[in-house]
Amino acid sequence: MNKRIEKIPGYLKVEQLKNNKQAVVFLVCLLIATALWFLNALSKDYSTTISYPVKYVNAPSHQFLSNEPPSKLELKVDAHGFTLLRHKLSLSFSPIILNLTNLTQGVSPNNRTYEIQTRLHLKRIASQISNEIQVREVQPDIIRIVLDSLISKSVPVKTNIKLEFKPQFNLKDPVSVIPREVKITGPAAIVDTIRFLLTEQKTYNNLDATIERNLEVLHPEKTTVVPPKVLTKVSVEKFTEKEIKVPIKIINQPVNSNIKLFPSEVKLSCLVGLSEFDNINPGDFQIVVDYALIDSGNTNLTLRVKSKPVFIDQVRLKPESVEYLIETN
Repeated sequence: MNKRIEKIPGYLKVEQLKNNKQAVVFLVCLLIATALWFLNALSKDYSTTISYPVKYVNAPSHQFLSNEPPSKLELKVDAHGFTLLRHKLSLSFSPIILNLTNLTQGVSPNNRTYEIQTRLHLKRIASQISNEIQVREVQPDIIRIVLDSLISKSVPVKTNIKLEFKPQFNLKDPVSVIPREVKITGPAAIVDTIRFLLTEQKTYNNLDATIERNLEVLHPEKTTVVPPKVLTKVSVEKFTEKEIKVPIKIINQPVNSNIKLFPSEVKLSCLVGLSEFDNINPGDFQIVVDYALIDSGNTNLTLRVKSKPVFIDQVRLKPESVEYLIETN
């Protein structure tokens, strides 16, 4: 007996099969019988469970889906064997669409939670499946839908850009954003905490001319913004050095005191845009010394720039400190 079993692999070799007609006939009959059995099995009706993806859409006005309901539904179905085979062989198929507005209509929520009984929506679900498949039951029995309120408010937009200029070039005006505010809509718990929004991060190098760019407005998940982009304008111009003499002012000086500064004015040099070069005058600056900082052991007072035009850059003073003399009556 063992010797006969050992000979079976030999019979199955191609060369052996060519010379053994009985083995060939047997294999052909076996294949035909298997095929007939398989076709006969597929011709029957079966009950089984199939898994279908589900997509939730169309939340009621001013509300959004705040939980994660089941992403798949288990359907107990009756269908022909061939139909089930085609379904099993499908690599992907369209999800079942559940309309949240329709699902929650007429259902009273408990703390914003709607308990949806799937049996009540059996026909709606079955209509999205092949008409060759009869849906008997849907699992889970209950789908919990949590809807939260949406709120909207306007918030300012700030740029998130880095600027690098060519030598002797700088900003002519502060970077502008149009529009300055956007409308953000989303869950109250998120929107209430937002004070401003940033644009996408960008870096602009070697600037020597004005640029305008549309930048996306960044916002948290589950929120939307209108408009989604803002126009940012970076005004650039050439700067040149200007020198003027500015009188020095004394702050915190007692009423009955008398102090003299040596010198009483300072040479100020700064970088200014060509468009403002002729408009700069000594009155645009306030250079001060603080009387309250006078120390009997210190004969010099340090100069400080208290105010200057916003479009001025790189202010330098010469000298940086002055001597003083307190006169007594």
